[in-house]
Amino acid sequence: MQTRIVVSIVIIGFLIGFLSAASYGQEAARPRVIVSTDIGGSDPDDFQSMVHYLMYADRFDTEGLVSSPPGKGRKEHIFEVINEYEKDYPNMVSHSQKFPLPDMMRTLAKQGAEEPAPSVGYSSATEGSDWIIRCADSSDSRPLWILVWGSITDVAQAVHDAPRIKAKIRVYYIGSWNTSQDPNARNYLYNNHADLWLIESNSTFRGMYVGGAQSDDLGNLSFVEQHVRHHGALGDYFYGKKADIKMGDTPSVLYLLNGNSDQPTEPHWGGMFRATEHGDQYWTDRTDEQYREEKYDGARTVNVWRENYLRDWQTRMDWAKSPADGTGILGSVAGCIKQISE
Repeated sequence: MQTRIVVSIVIIGFLIGFLSAASYGQEAARPRVIVSTDIGGSDPDDFQSMVHYLMYADRFDTEGLVSSPPGKGRKEHIFEVINEYEKDYPNMVSHSQKFPLPDMMRTLAKQGAEEPAPSVGYSSATEGSDWIIRCADSSDSRPLWILVWGSITDVAQAVHDAPRIKAKIRVYYIGSWNTSQDPNARNYLYNNHADLWLIESNSTFRGMYVGGAQSDDLGNLSFVEQHVRHHGALGDYFYGKKADIKMGDTPSVLYLLNGNSDQPTEPHWGGMFRATEHGDQYWTDRTDEQYREEKYDGARTVNVWRENYLRDWQTRMDWAKSPADGTGILGSVAGCIKQISE
């Protein structure tokens, strides 16, 4: 029975992925994205996830990179990764003309809160929370995806200051330890804004590095050694931060890369989630035994795709290493930035 269920996930996901790829090939609208990250804090995996995100920057309209709690990470740490991206940019843009300019990416780095929220769940506006509001208020009809890799502090502040933005934003939140570092912000949103579109992944994300296909060059160590290290400046930077795959925040990106992002209960590279009685706009980890990996609920809905998303990333790392034939042209500017600059 367990094998049949996992196979069913793969078949359904393949069909969804095929249709998504077909749409992408027909110039489907790219997702608008803000990343809220505790990069530079206590765990190097945010650096890893930022490297991975930038390797797919042509697939998104990035509108913000916000430095958020917990820890001592600041937007200067975002600049660190963009500096490495700049070194690989000529190679990468030769493969895809949609990679954004490094200088444009630097303008998107914003400083968010530096401390967790007080007991009420919100405090004072930050550059990051104001930027979230500004982008959400743009006239672009596409939803604004906010991928939360640290505490959800700046999202809570933005929603408190401008509740109207809930109609425009979709939040994929890597909870677990991040919630323990600012439970007040998370609880404020959960208890007071049940109409916020929210995926809360407390254990599903661990399928990024626990279980799945890990033989030969697909292991957490072997993949990095063979397909990331010595693959451009970003590859060496990744390896220097951590020599094996953790990348616990990356499932939020994978969710947008493959699968129907409008339907969290369907298969995606970044997980498959369940609705709860909390409301129509909230999803969290699957608790069914067949989707559990070791002690982690839902993790198997990510690691079942491990070979697919690692092979896809392998191709991207090859792009950083070597240019394509021909010359690329400059990437596009996100809608939020265009409107603000006009």
